[in-house]
Amino acid sequence: MAGKAKVNMMSGGKPILGINGLGRIGKLTLWHHISRKYFSELVVNIGRRAGTKLKDIAFYIEKDSTYGSLHRYLYGHKAKRLIENLNEEKGTMVIDGLPVTILRQHRNPRDIGWKKYGAKVVVESTGQFRDPTVPSDDTKGAARGHLEAGAQKVIVSAPFKIKTRGLPMPDDATTLVMGINDDIYNHTKHHIVSSASCTTTCLAYMIKPLLDHFGSQKILSASMATVHAVTGTQAVLDKLPASGATDLRKTRSILNNIILTTTGAAKTLGLVIPEMTKIGFIAESVRVPTNTGSLIILVVAFHDEMGDPKINRTLINSIYKEYEQREKRGYMQYSDEQNVSVDITGTFGPATIIEGSETHTRTAFASLELSKVAKIPESVAGSCPTHIDIPITQASIYGWYDNELGSYTNMMGDLTVKIASMIYE
Repeated sequence: MAGKAKVNMMSGGKPILGINGLGRIGKLTLWHHISRKYFSELVVNIGRRAGTKLKDIAFYIEKDSTYGSLHRYLYGHKAKRLIENLNEEKGTMVIDGLPVTILRQHRNPRDIGWKKYGAKVVVESTGQFRDPTVPSDDTKGAARGHLEAGAQKVIVSAPFKIKTRGLPMPDDATTLVMGINDDIYNHTKHHIVSSASCTTTCLAYMIKPLLDHFGSQKILSASMATVHAVTGTQAVLDKLPASGATDLRKTRSILNNIILTTTGAAKTLGLVIPEMTKIGFIAESVRVPTNTGSLIILVVAFHDEMGDPKINRTLINSIYKEYEQREKRGYMQYSDEQNVSVDITGTFGPATIIEGSETHTRTAFASLELSKVAKIPESVAGSCPTHIDIPITQASIYGWYDNELGSYTNMMGDLTVKIASMIYE
């Protein structure tokens, strides 16, 4: 394998991708790159035995309860099965002509041995190694362990989470959303990259067009709530809380409940769009019993103009329509259709689909008592008004996203290829 990788690189061939973890995002990352075929080989580490034989892992890769079978997803209802040439001893198979190796020995990233397999770019998708400050020799494992194991770049499929309070973000780590701030990526400096989250990715494409049009000074405040599909961390049936657990809702059955939870989207958005740190922003999350297809309800308060308010539904929708035309890669789409969540499932590419039919605005006046917000000189106090009416327009905007394959994984796939291209091309 290593020799083959060397030949590919020297001849100008495509690089090899490593994937750590084969959960929801790991599996769908594999699907994405099987479809894309930018990489010449894929090496997937699951770090343990699974099923009774390699065929069981191939079965898991091929079939999906959300998106159907891999071959039909790629080629339609007449497609034939794509996985062949299974080698139990070597852990290898061929999927749609692409060699795939399954590693089943090591859980700690530093022990995986990416160098042996020629994988210089690794997608860390286990959800376990999100702290870029943890050293590579940590006994519990760390994202940096992939670098020690031979990778040059690590892409974490989740927001960074620094566990030790007060520790700064390392200089070699950064958070990127493709098409929003990937231009800050420095190939010689950044070695551990977070691809943010599905919610942050969608939210960034809902906020960025508004910031580009109005500027941050026009936005008084913003809030969002994501109506989010279930994730693998939630319980199928009610279960006993773990020792020290404080959020008992996470132990309740996702089959039967709407569950209030938290999201780090507001904090992560500030890393991706620094202007947002100037704006008061609240983010909330509600989990619902669907397998994918999520929705952000964004509410923005604008400082409008006196007399004839300028910000209305038509303007807001036109901003998104114009941004869609400028954004040539399809990362933001506008729709006048009346969508439901299943219509979004599997939609390839867009970080968000704006539901234009549900955009609404309302303008009201906030009466501000000047004496409570500013000191007025006595010499002019009598001639100054005591109150000022400020026009505020509130807009509600809806954005759909496929929180698994269609939106997040495909966006991360573009980021992965960009990072890899700077190594090999």
